[in-house]
Amino acid sequence: MQAEERQAKIEAYLQRSEFASLEELAQHVGVSTSTVRRDLATLEAGKTIRRTHGGARSLQPSKSDEFVFNVRDTHQVAEKERLGEACAALIQPGQNVIIDSGTTCFHVAKRLDDKVAQIITNSLPVANLFSASVRHEVHLSGGVIYPRLGTLVGPHAVETFSRMHADVAILSGSGISSEGIYNSHALIVDIQRAMMAGAAKVIFCLDHTKFGRRSTFFPQCCPIRVVCESPK
Repeated sequence: MQAEERQAKIEAYLQRSEFASLEELAQHVGVSTSTVRRDLATLEAGKTIRRTHGGARSLQPSKSDEFVFNVRDTHQVAEKERLGEACAALIQPGQNVIIDSGTTCFHVAKRLDDKVAQIITNSLPVANLFSASVRHEVHLSGGVIYPRLGTLVGPHAVETFSRMHADVAILSGSGISSEGIYNSHALIVDIQRAMMAGAAKVIFCLDHTKFGRRSTFFPQCCPIRVVCESPK
């Protein structure tokens, strides 16, 4: 593959996903990370992307609303409300909870007000939910803001969770099959791996539209409890 073709593929991938790590881009175009770094330098000179620590982001993201938090939060609302109630019922009073950036996890967070004292998250909507509370201690990870998802990603976010411990981690996914639970973005998967490593128990919350669906990445094999909403 010629450099121009490779750079066009990288640029198109970043437009769709907005963010990507060096490893993710290298896998996508089938070259080494050092080659990707050179390609990113060329694209950055053309002012279509911006390099970040460990990856890059698009300056001209796609107009697709597939990953927009507010739009996604209008999908399967009734199911997400029921999942929020079911998952919150699994949390014991006084437990410390990690919450990721999925919209279903946001519905869980809304039902934890009377139960938890500490919340650890990379989700700006979740952090904002408890920002005015005097009863909760909120730990917000570092990282680069992924604007359309309202989440923090990148090595600094991963580092935050690698240094934290919680009783429970509440996570989301873009699909579940017999092979495992998938997510659509490698940067989010990296954070979820750190979240799982730092939690005594992991709960994935998935609505029925995720059944049998596969994405590009899945976090890892781990002992989990899955709270699923079956189709009615």
